Amino acid sequence: MIALALVVVMTFSLLSPAFSDGSAIPREHAYAKGGCGGKNISPPLRWSGAPPGTRSFALTAEDPDAPAGTWIHWVAYDIPASVNSLKPGERPAGEGRNSFGEIGYGGPCPPPGDTPHHYHFTLYALDVPTLKLPGHPDIGDLRNAMKGHVLGQATLAGTYQRT
Repeated sequence: MIALALVVVMTFSLLSPAFSDGSAIPREHAYAKGGCGGKNISPPLRWSGAPPGTRSFALTAEDPDAPAGTWIHWVAYDIPASVNSLKPGERPAGEGRNSFGEIGYGGPCPPPGDTPHHYHFTLYALDVPTLKLPGHPDIGDLRNAMKGHVLGQATLAGTYQRT
């Protein structure tokens, strides 16, 4: 007799009902100021397959195509492990400073041009329930606090172009 075992491997994934990986981010999620024409509403996000031992999540959104270097659009942290989605415009309890100099989400706002920019939303599964970050940290503070605590990460990339 041969015994067979079924092993199911869950892949940690991040998705949005508003856009698929590699596709255009809808205009309502673009920045509301600076002629970007959006409503600055963060996109809905959902995730699954978090690694065992996950106790919280952190989230970043970055534009590596920005002319002055990577532009930070969102720094969020201390999202409880029991949470597996964020609704449009939902703000996690822990949010840091973005490159606009604001707290929370700042939508896409590339310079006008023919080339779309890429926006990388990255969700980090962490082995601690809180990062104990004071005030409103920037992305460097978040990365330092996450060192040694990341169990896995999932990324969703969208594009946005302003003509």
